Amino acid sequence: MKRIIVLGGGYGGILAAKKLEKQLRKRDDIQISLIDKNTYHTMLTELHEVACERVPEDAIRINLERIFNQRKVDVIHDKVTEVDYQAQKIIGTVGSYDYDYLVIASGSRPTFFGTPGVQEHGLTLWTYEDAVMIKDHIREQFQQASIELDPVKRAAHLTFVIIGCGFTGIEMVGELAEWKDRLCRTFSIDESDVKIHVADMLPKVLPIFDDKVSDKAHKYLLKQNIDVILGAKIVEVTENEVRFDGRDNISTYTAIWAAGIEGSDIMASASLQKQGRNRVHTNKYLQSLDHDNVFAVGDNIFYIPEGQERPVPQMVENAEHSADTVANNIIATLDNKEMEEYKPEFHGAMVCIGGRYGVAQLEFGDKKYHLSGFFAMFVKHFINIVYFLQVAGLNKVWTYLLHEIFHIEDRRSFVGGFFSKRSPNFLLLPLRLFLGIKWLLSGLDKLPQVLENPKDIFLIPASPLMAAASGASEVAEGATEWGEALPVPGFLQSITNWFMDLMFYNSDGSFTWLAPIFQTFMVVAEVVIGIMLIVGLFTFIASAISIVLSGMIYVSGMANAEMLWFVVASVATLFGSGSTFGLDYWVVPWLKKQWRKLGFVQKWYLFTDRVKGW
Repeated sequence: MKRIIVLGGGYGGILAAKKLEKQLRKRDDIQISLIDKNTYHTMLTELHEVACERVPEDAIRINLERIFNQRKVDVIHDKVTEVDYQAQKIIGTVGSYDYDYLVIASGSRPTFFGTPGVQEHGLTLWTYEDAVMIKDHIREQFQQASIELDPVKRAAHLTFVIIGCGFTGIEMVGELAEWKDRLCRTFSIDESDVKIHVADMLPKVLPIFDDKVSDKAHKYLLKQNIDVILGAKIVEVTENEVRFDGRDNISTYTAIWAAGIEGSDIMASASLQKQGRNRVHTNKYLQSLDHDNVFAVGDNIFYIPEGQERPVPQMVENAEHSADTVANNIIATLDNKEMEEYKPEFHGAMVCIGGRYGVAQLEFGDKKYHLSGFFAMFVKHFINIVYFLQVAGLNKVWTYLLHEIFHIEDRRSFVGGFFSKRSPNFLLLPLRLFLGIKWLLSGLDKLPQVLENPKDIFLIPASPLMAAASGASEVAEGATEWGEALPVPGFLQSITNWFMDLMFYNSDGSFTWLAPIFQTFMVVAEVVIGIMLIVGLFTFIASAISIVLSGMIYVSGMANAEMLWFVVASVATLFGSGSTFGLDYWVVPWLKKQWRKLGFVQKWYLFTDRVKGW
């Protein structure tokens, strides 16, 4: 038995474990384990959204057991205190674990560069717990300010300093600037009393970006009334002050440190060759230089690719690429095959400055593309969705879209509040009933004629040959039994004619045996969807079929203007209309519960979680 242990449930660790499992799941001589002190995976790039209450706390967490459900990966909940690389043993608070191959994916922690007082009096934004703590702390500051009579102390409560103008700092300060408006309304505080600062000793914001992108971000921060302090060294953080070298200090009870990262706690004590703030020095195969059965992914890698001057960056794309390389190289060593060299191609980065605005720098070979505003935010969300599909499939993508687009407050989204307006489902009840009654009456009106003589075709237009023979000029003129037919575009008419010639017309123009079956199906479908809409059972399916039936009648050239109303009403009743005064209220939750019990559903994340308000 070969034991592979992935140490850490971050971006790189999860992807490495999933890729290993996918390739090795049929081998009984391989055991794959993932160890993490938490029971959940945290989307670290979205921490600021929880810290400033744009999304619920659980929006940035994914349960590790759910991620690896129905997969041959043992998830171990333990805090690792030591790794004995000679004995190939991991020692944790709960137990110890032997390994044959180790993937170090323990991530990073904030580094304070020896700045006095930061650890004692500052807040960090690097873990889920940090984000929740910052959210509670900021709300508390507004609450205290609302009852504080001393103007000096009140001003300090309403002053916020974010230290660091990199990704984390800029995203945090942008998010806070948006959240400030709601907090001021909640606690009856004038917005002009709130002061937000972001500071760094570097000369520009987002220093890894080109000046064009950096300048756009800087201008947007100023537009949001954020004081940007550059080229200023912070010498100390106290309980109620941030002190600078060469400029005025700032009185505040909130100093959020976002000025750099280093290797995790377990890496600080690791007996491995390290570079660049406790990152594992690796070879081109991402193996430790000390032990060829120890690999590193993501933030833990210190490796300078051939032809490059700097080590690979500590960003999500590096975690994704390195996880793939490490998984392939472990499998190669198991099979005595040649390993592949790590040759990552990074495509830039995206930064959101609040929920409405962002900047991005995309790189494809020698070409660079600078984006801002809507397009930058679109790219960021698209990349996140691609990642979530790899990690937790449909389940996470669905909740992500709800939190980021459909379930937001104060228009804190790159598409504004256009998709976030929610109406009570009971207001759709009259529309649902009316649509159902219309379909039911339409079907019942046709049903006797179908039952009397199924071969009497009246729902399918006669073929051109039969129409000419019978002199049915009204068909040629586009009239129907319901009135004047809506015009059909030529390309749709051509497709419809081809389909009808294939399925419903014989060479002599008469109807095929499929015609009466199709007509009967159409009439029965009208009756069934009418009943389903009236009783509120499977209303999504009924409304979807209603749209399809309306479309079929339209392209056949037999739909009058009233059919447009059917389509619009069907779209309106698609989502949730049966959950009020309908059977869906009981049936759908029960079916979802049974569905989620199926193994393949759990494995491929083919389910959705109920989100508050939906």
